[in-house]
Amino acid sequence: MPSFDAVNDINMQEVDNAVNNLKKEVSSRFDFKDSNTEIELNKKDETIIMTTNDDMKMRSLREMLISACLKRGVDNRTLEFKDVEKAGGSLLRRVVKLKKGLDKEQAKKITAAIKESGLKVQASIMDDKVRVTGKKIDDLQEVIALLKGAELDVPLQFINMKS
Repeated sequence: MPSFDAVNDINMQEVDNAVNNLKKEVSSRFDFKDSNTEIELNKKDETIIMTTNDDMKMRSLREMLISACLKRGVDNRTLEFKDVEKAGGSLLRRVVKLKKGLDKEQAKKITAAIKESGLKVQASIMDDKVRVTGKKIDDLQEVIALLKGAELDVPLQFINMKS
């Protein structure tokens, strides 16, 4: 029986490239000259830590990070910006969490959207992905088109297409 998985996955190499591009851009910009601005990617915790002197620079870093990620093909819906906090002295810190996988609420929304479509497919939640099975590949392709057009809080990738 044909099937595929709908997942929310992040290409960490592209995130690493985006952070490196952001570091280069910060080092060459005049408004960041002589500021203690640092950007770190923690691959293990899947977080980006931005540290800088003032609120204006922090807002600029946020916009620059979003732009750098979009240029590298990383959807900005995977970036979860935490609140700005004091980091000691006059420094500010902001943690950006990378959202990976589907939580239960998002998976339920996806399965509900598939069931409401009336297509002859079955959707089941498996850990952090949604498996969709059907008798015809055409039905599965319609589901993919439906999910691409749906207003979801996370970007979806469609993997493991089997016929």
